[in-house]
Formats: sequence, structure tokens, C-alpha cells
Amino acid sequence: MEIVTRSSRMRSICHKLRADGQRIGFVPTMGALHEGHLSLIREARKMVDKVVVSIFVNPVQFGPNEDYLRYPRDLARDADLAATVDADYIFAPAVEDIYPPGFSTYINIEGLSDKLCGKSRPGHFRGVATVVSILLNVVRPHFAFFGQKDAQQTVVIKRMVKDLKTDVEIVVSPTVREADGLAMSSRNAYLTPVERKAAPVIFKALQQVKTLVDQGTNGADDLEAAIRDTIASEPLIKIDYVGIVDSETLESVDEIADRTIIVALAAFIGKTRLIDNIFLTPAE
Repeated sequence: MEIVTRSSRMRSICHKLRADGQRIGFVPTMGALHEGHLSLIREARKMVDKVVVSIFVNPVQFGPNEDYLRYPRDLARDADLAATVDADYIFAPAVEDIYPPGFSTYINIEGLSDKLCGKSRPGHFRGVATVVSILLNVVRPHFAFFGQKDAQQTVVIKRMVKDLKTDVEIVVSPTVREADGLAMSSRNAYLTPVERKAAPVIFKALQQVKTLVDQGTNGADDLEAAIRDTIASEPLIKIDYVGIVDSETLESVDEIADRTIIVALAAFIGKTRLIDNIFLTPAE
């Protein structure tokens, strides 16, 4: 496995791979790899000839009071983990490589970037879309792999790729969870033991929604109230938002009907902000 630190070198490698008829899979990450990331690399490994994993903590998607400076960084550890699942390349550029002096071009996905997490974190998806577009232009993969845990991100990226006619297929894989249901996240490492014990109530609240829908409840207000009641049982957790939205437009819905719905939740446990979601699809 090769670690590449310059965009020009990564672009040259991928250009040759394409010229040789090799299919490229790309897994963009911010490092602090965990089983969720590794599952994406494994999925890519099944589908392509060469797998590129980027490790880049993107400053543009962090707000002024967020955790950019303390976000975990350990390239050697991440490279060792990626090697265990047969990644071919690690692309770990410097900030100055991605955003050189004078950089002034940003991408905003109108109508999607300001909802849910975008409302709580203004400018976040502008930063996400911009860096993903840059990385896709460097790597030029046939497939790019994302996790369902970041549901809004996948919706934003799919729209960007469609609108800009980017030649890549976006593959979304199911959320990987701990044994107690907590969605795997690099930020889970911030939790104290007491906070970690409380965190699974987030998924418990989402599971309750599915149970209620299966039992015939379809009003969004009733489902949101159930989520808030469940979260309220754990005093360490403070809800940021609950969203019950259309899976393509991210517009709020009044009831569960004949379309796929995302039930999304963001909450603070101490200073750590965690997100999770489930998809509800119409009965066949």
C-alpha cells in the first residue's frame, strides 16, 4: 500500500490506472478510522480493482467553535488499519495542497445544505461538497463509497454529482453499529464512560419510531414526540434536532406515506455531538 501526500502524484497514479483499464473505488474519510470506514473499504474491494482511501481533516466544514483542532489525527494508525482490509492507496494531502493560497471556489447545494445538520452547522455542507468535489476530481474514481450514518451528506453528494454531471457512481452502505446499537463514529472517542453508557438511547429512540410505524402510527408529530420522550429519559443527552423528512428533498413531511422517509436525530452528550438516522420505506 502506498501513502500519497500530493494531489499531483495521486492524479498521475489514477490517470495511469484508468488508462490500464483498472476500476477505481474511492473511500473519502477524515481519518480516525473505525469499523464503519473499514466496512466501506471492504465493499469497495469487492467491486473494483484498486481502492483509494483519503484521509483529510477538512477545515472548511468545521464551524469556528467546533472540534477541528482536536479532531483525532493518527496517519500511521489509519494506514495500518486500511492495510488490513487491502486498501491500495492512502491519499493524505496537506491542507495547503487542497486549498492553496488564493483558493476561492466553493460549492453550495441549494435547498439541501441548510436543513437538518446544515441548519445547526451553517456552512458545513458547503465545505463538505467543496472538498468531495476536489477529491473526486483528483482521484476520478468509478465508484465512491459513503455510509448511511451521514444520511444528509449522501443526499447532498448525490445531488452535487448529478447536477455537475460528475462521472462517478455513489454507493451508500448501511450504518455500522456497536453491539448496543450506537452508530460507529470517530467522535465516539470523545465520550466519557458515563456518557458512552447513555449514548445508545439515541438508536433506541429511532427503533421505537419504526415500531410505532409498523403498528400503524404515521403522523410525524406523534413520531417526533415519541423520540423526544425517549431521549428525555436520559438526562445526559440534549437534542439538537429531530427531522422527519423526504429522503430526496429533505423537506419535512406531515405523515409517513408512499415515499421513503429519513428519521434523523442529532444530540449532544456533554460536548460531543452525535448523529443517527433510520430510513422508512413504503411497504411492498
